[in-house]
Amino acid sequence: MPQYIQITFQQIQPEQQEMLIAQLAAARFDGFEESDQTLQAFIVSDHYDPDLVQEIAAQHHLTFTVQTIAEQNWNSSWESNFDPVIVDDFAGIRADFHEPIQGVEHEIVITPKMSFGTGHHATTHMMVQAMRELSFKEKRVFDFGTGTGILAILAEKLDAGSIVAIDNDDWSISNAAENLDRNQCSRIHLGKAEALPEDQVFDIILANINKNVILDHFESLNNQLANGGILVLSGLLEEDEPDILAKAVQFPLTSMEKKSRNNWICLIFKH
Repeated sequence: MPQYIQITFQQIQPEQQEMLIAQLAAARFDGFEESDQTLQAFIVSDHYDPDLVQEIAAQHHLTFTVQTIAEQNWNSSWESNFDPVIVDDFAGIRADFHEPIQGVEHEIVITPKMSFGTGHHATTHMMVQAMRELSFKEKRVFDFGTGTGILAILAEKLDAGSIVAIDNDDWSISNAAENLDRNQCSRIHLGKAEALPEDQVFDIILANINKNVILDHFESLNNQLANGGILVLSGLLEEDEPDILAKAVQFPLTSMEKKSRNNWICLIFKH
């Protein structure tokens, strides 16, 4: 059973919150709780790099405290702060302790563990909006950095022919497997990132991660996208857009659409 590190940042200004969360997410922090002038960030202890956190805090002139917490304490706190994600009348994402969501076409029930962060609400909302606009029927789908498995689960509900969902984190894989079972999924192949064959090709690739991971894997994502395929990217802030577009022009990709929500963005490309 993993232990977690809780970092509490003090005296945060509103304009610092989103950038700080994005930087911490890139440093493998998976959960965030925001309140007036404070931010609590959570990370599996094995992933914690104190020097990197100190560097990030110094950039923002912030002080912080460090605390080790047990999984059961984290889960209790996390559940109490998890709100459903509802995307119009299309999809609702809730925890099993919430009441069923009425009036949506698709409902996904998850266990909201560490792999679902505050910023993830906005980016998940946009990814689900983008998925609503695409045809998934019989398509080959790749969920790159699946986390809780939400996007893969929705792809199956949208009649995708086959879905591959990967993550590099054992905790996320375990959480996703639990959620796939909870939603009675049968067409999703879930595994670690290194297990994916490089020559496998997909019609739709979904990547809701962060800028650095996307940039590092952009070439392989392009190579695994079929001609005419769609690449949907999020986990990105407004200020990340120039770097992503500069990378995209190196490949045969056409920018199709941009979505924005609370300073987070979703970019859609066609091969």
